[in-house]
Amino acid sequence: MSRQSVFAYELTWPVYDRLVRDGDTPMLIPVGAFEQHGHHLPMHVDVLLPSEFSRRIAEQVGALVAQPFAYGYKSHPKSGGGNHLPGTTSLDGATLVNALKDVIKEFVRHGVRKLAIMNGHYENSWFIVEGVDVALRELRWDGIEDVKIVVLSYWDFVTDATIEKLYPDGFTGWDLEHGGVLETSLMLTLYPDLVHMDRMVDHPPASFPPYDVYPVDPDWIPVSGTLSSPRNASKEKGDILLEVCTRGIVNALTAEFALDPGTSVSAA
Repeated sequence: MSRQSVFAYELTWPVYDRLVRDGDTPMLIPVGAFEQHGHHLPMHVDVLLPSEFSRRIAEQVGALVAQPFAYGYKSHPKSGGGNHLPGTTSLDGATLVNALKDVIKEFVRHGVRKLAIMNGHYENSWFIVEGVDVALRELRWDGIEDVKIVVLSYWDFVTDATIEKLYPDGFTGWDLEHGGVLETSLMLTLYPDLVHMDRMVDHPPASFPPYDVYPVDPDWIPVSGTLSSPRNASKEKGDILLEVCTRGIVNALTAEFALDPGTSVSAA
């Protein structure tokens, strides 16, 4: 048997069919966004990172990776700078919910019974949950009740010990990490050619009131588009984050799906 690509969309349909129709092969669905990430990072960071995590995890647990969602829910001022910033191209919540619901139901129709949603964009979170909930409800209407879906965001697997190591001067929280140390460090590890540290803007963390106002007030957001400084990002920190998050997700999916770590995707 020859080793196959873990990307479902790179397989021929007969190979894909043999891998998924019995329900044993998990499907990982990266969900990202098209969103500005400051002066130093590209706008598809939120697609690149969950897709690469998915690839690495799939190779360890014998899963497949679906085509990623390249657009996500609207950028929020307090976690992404805001949907008004140039470049950010977003979906209405109902659009994302319905698209994800449809994709989940299609994979189930193919035979998939174990799915993991790999989120890379903070603002997607509740719309992913709604898409999963509606999909499972409609599948139950069709008498399908053996589907299990794990929803996760890679940053949730960063341990307290890792945070202390990466942020010796204090951690401002994940919501202000937009374009900051976390994403920049991972990009320096995985896609250094797309990072322009010479263009990064060093500024104090954004400060917001404990409420929201609509229409959005652009004066709340740093003009860079980032919410904290990427100055202390490094490849070394990216290496740590990549290892910690990958290991944590592999352990989680192995437990939830009763998988055998080290299984590879092979032609049947």
